[in-house]
Amino acid sequence: MASSSQSPIASRSDPERLVRDREHLRLLLEVNNALVSHLDIPPLFRAISSALGRVVRHEYSSLCLYDPKLRQFRVYALDFPNSIGLIHEEVVFQVEGSPAGEAFVRREPLVVDNLNEHQFPADITRRLVAEGIRSACWVPLIHGERCIGVLCIASRNPGTFGSTDLGLLSAVANQVAIAVENALAFQQISELKDKLAKEKSYLENEIRADYDYEEMVGCSAEWKHVLEQIATVAPTDASVLILGETGTGKELVARAIHNRSPRRERTLVKVNCAAVPMGLLESELFGHEKGAFTGAIAQQIGRFELAHKGTLLLDEIGDIPLELQPKLLRALQEQQFERLGSSRTLKVDVRVIASTNRHLQELIRDRQFREDLYYRINVFPITVPPLRERRADVPPLVRYFVQKYSERLRRRIDSIPAETMDRLASWDWPGNVRELQNFIERSVILSRDGVLRVPISELQDQSAPVTTLEHAEREHIVKALRDCNGVIGGPRGAAVRLGMKRTTLNSRMRKLGITRENL
Repeated sequence: MASSSQSPIASRSDPERLVRDREHLRLLLEVNNALVSHLDIPPLFRAISSALGRVVRHEYSSLCLYDPKLRQFRVYALDFPNSIGLIHEEVVFQVEGSPAGEAFVRREPLVVDNLNEHQFPADITRRLVAEGIRSACWVPLIHGERCIGVLCIASRNPGTFGSTDLGLLSAVANQVAIAVENALAFQQISELKDKLAKEKSYLENEIRADYDYEEMVGCSAEWKHVLEQIATVAPTDASVLILGETGTGKELVARAIHNRSPRRERTLVKVNCAAVPMGLLESELFGHEKGAFTGAIAQQIGRFELAHKGTLLLDEIGDIPLELQPKLLRALQEQQFERLGSSRTLKVDVRVIASTNRHLQELIRDRQFREDLYYRINVFPITVPPLRERRADVPPLVRYFVQKYSERLRRRIDSIPAETMDRLASWDWPGNVRELQNFIERSVILSRDGVLRVPISELQDQSAPVTTLEHAEREHIVKALRDCNGVIGGPRGAAVRLGMKRTTLNSRMRKLGITRENL
C-alpha cells in the first residue's frame, strides 16, 4: 500500500496538506469537467494542462500515444508555449532509450530530476535537453489491460517534482486514459462518418456528371442544337423519339429531358427492348398475374406501372416484336392496358421517350414496324449526331473524361499534349462518345508522369483507308450485285443471295448511294 505522502488526498491534520488536498480535489474536478466538455484530444489536453499548471508548476506538458503499427510514440498533444520548435505535435520517437518508453514498458510513473542523454540516449531526450528541460515526470496511461501512452509534464528547473506531484499526476492520468480512449473512438466514428459523407458526395457527383443537363459536355453547334431541343420539349408531356448511332448518348439525352420535366421528382424507368427475350418482353412492359404462363409463380407489375406519374424510356424500340406493337400502341394512346393473364384494365399516367439506332422508316417499308406506332412516338424527334460530325466536342470531352477518371483512378494528369489532342480530334470514333470514354479511361491508367499518354497504335493512320461497318456493308452489297449481273429480285437475284427482301435491298442501296454505275 502506498504511503500517505504519496497520495493526493493526505491526512487532514496538517493545515497545509488540507489546503493542498482541496486544490487537488478542485483540479480533479476541473479535469473531469474538461473530459465532459471536450471530445477532441488537443483541446481536451490543453484544458487539462491549464488546470494542472495552477497546482503543479511546469513549462512543458505532452500527451504521447503509442502507435502499435509503427511501434513508436507520437506526440499527440502538446502544451509548450516557449518552445524553440524542436518538439511539436506529430513528432514520432522510439520507445527504446526514452524516459517515456521506460514508464510505458514498466507501467509505472517515472520521475527524473536531472535529464541527460547518457541515461536516456533516444533522440527525443536530445530535443528535450536542447529545449532546456531539466526535470520531468512521465506517467503511463493505462486503460483496462492496455497501456495506450504516456502523460508527461516537465520543467526547465532540476528536481521540480516530488512524490505528492507523482500521486496527483497518477490520478489525473487515470482520468486522461479514459478520456483518450473515448476521444479516439469518437475520432474513428467521426472519420468514418466523414468518409461516408465524401463517398455519398462522390457518388452524387458521379450521378450528376453522368446524367445532369449541365454536365452534357460539348460546344459544337450540332450539340447546342440538341440542348436547345431538350430545353424546348422537356417541360411538356410530348412523346420524344431519340435517334442516333450506338454510343452517341441517347440515354443521356433521355435523362436530361426527364430531369428538366415536371415529372423529375418521380422515377425514370428504363427498359431495353433488345435485351429482353421476345417471349418475356410483354410481361416486362405490362406485368403478369400469377399462373399467367409457365414459371409465373407470383404476380409481377410491369414497367408501365412502375413509371406511373414518371417517365418510361423504351430503349431500342425498333427491336419490339411486330405482334406486341398493337398493345404498345394502345398503351401509348389510351394510357391503359391489361396485365398478362388478367382481364382488368389498368390506367396509368406515363410520359414515353423512345430511342433507337435503327432506321424505323426502313423497318416500316419492310413491314417490321407499324406505321401508326411510329407516328405515335415520333411527336418530337431528336437526332443525336455522331462524334465524327461534331469534332469540336472532342477536346472538351477529352478534358472532362481525363478529370473524371484521374480522380476516380487516383492518377494525376496535369497536361494533355497538343499533338495528342489533335490526334484524338482527327479520329472518326466509330463507337462515338462511348468509345472515346473507354479510350480515355484506358489512357489515364497508362499515364504515370502527369502527362496523358494515349495508346497511339490503337488509332489507325487517318491517311490509310478505314473500314467502317457502313463501308463493309456497301462493298458486300456491290459484290453481290456484280455476281448477279445487277439483278436484284428473283430467285437468282442479289436480294436472295444476301438473305433480305428486295424492298430492303433497294432501300439499303439508296441509303448507301449504290447505283448501276457503281457495278
